[in-house]
Amino acid sequence: MTQATPCFPAFRARLAALGRHTAGTLRQATLGQLQQHLRNLLPAPLLSATDQGPNSRQRVGSGGQLQGRPVKVVDASTTQLPDTQKNQKRYPQSGAQKPGCGFPILKFMVLFSLCSGAVLNVLFGNLHDHDLRLLHGLWEVLKRGDILLGDRAFGECTTLAALPQGLGVDVVARLHARRKADFRKAQRLAKHDGLFVWHKGYQQSEILSATQWALLPAPITVRLLRFTATIRGFRSRRVTLVTSLLDSKLYPAQDLIALYARRWRLELCLRDLKTTMGMEQLRCQSPDMAQKELLAYLVAHNLVRCLIAESLATYQVDMERVSFKGSMDALRQYSNAIAQARSQTMRDQLWQDLLLNLARDLVPHRPGRQEPRAVKRRPKPYPLLNRPRHRFRQASHRNRYRKNNPRNYRGLN
Repeated sequence: MTQATPCFPAFRARLAALGRHTAGTLRQATLGQLQQHLRNLLPAPLLSATDQGPNSRQRVGSGGQLQGRPVKVVDASTTQLPDTQKNQKRYPQSGAQKPGCGFPILKFMVLFSLCSGAVLNVLFGNLHDHDLRLLHGLWEVLKRGDILLGDRAFGECTTLAALPQGLGVDVVARLHARRKADFRKAQRLAKHDGLFVWHKGYQQSEILSATQWALLPAPITVRLLRFTATIRGFRSRRVTLVTSLLDSKLYPAQDLIALYARRWRLELCLRDLKTTMGMEQLRCQSPDMAQKELLAYLVAHNLVRCLIAESLATYQVDMERVSFKGSMDALRQYSNAIAQARSQTMRDQLWQDLLLNLARDLVPHRPGRQEPRAVKRRPKPYPLLNRPRHRFRQASHRNRYRKNNPRNYRGLN
């Protein structure tokens, strides 16, 4: 042990002089508190948290990293706002709906951490903002060395050309629907795995400025790989991925396929936000307050994710088997008990019990499980509001209309 830690013999006698009481305190201290206690005993560079060098910290084999690089997942979704004039002005409803018959739609793009599922950043927009335009607003929060994981909206030339060149960020995404992959024309790396050369289009992208468009490289080299996604009970689906990670030895195809499969799993975080936490419909009457309400949901989501992360770190369980809904319900129940506890010791014990219950109450491992998205409760047989309410008249007899058959409804004229 002393050969592996050459600094230990030098301050062994000084630690012994601290006494048993101080030693017991050190055992319960955090890393930051240990650094304060031992700053006079250890060389200063030994406790530095540099990114590179002999004392750097690099997590190996982390589920949210690929070759030591952090992976961030980008995805967009929408939520409904109350039908007020201010909300309609900033976040208009769908153009397919008549005025007065729909709800304002707030579109938001979130940047998730693949490691924990926590929301790292969010950007707001309206229903007519393209995903690429919203992603352009998140470029500045990406750091050099990040790997951006997204769906087919980001598997196009602009994203793959701009991000790696300007920010040192690599992209893994599903190939855009308008792009075709003919592996006979590729520089073959393996079966259904090859390098392609993409050329910049003649028409400038609306997302980039003229200067940014001019700085884009005309030809870029991308890597495409194709695999078959097989889920028991469903038809097999062929999926083509595009990435700027060109080294097939450093980034094998199976690792990239597994990475994209985890992205499908992480989409459940949006379901946790909208369905489990009830963010599908916001209640605030103004756009500014609606944004604050959405941010409050994101903060609450991240707090639950922090709780799950602490339970994972304590009991070493699989993150994907910890129920978000169960964690939220357990936290709600234990919060009342912790608030009524009479001592700090009792509160600490309740908190440890909460972490233990989260680690024990795991979701069963059910590969190939099928859960159709269907509801049991039938909605009320009222017609849809297809005209402004002041022009909508009630039917004299309810049995003359059906919700899905408005032609039988004779209350409109």
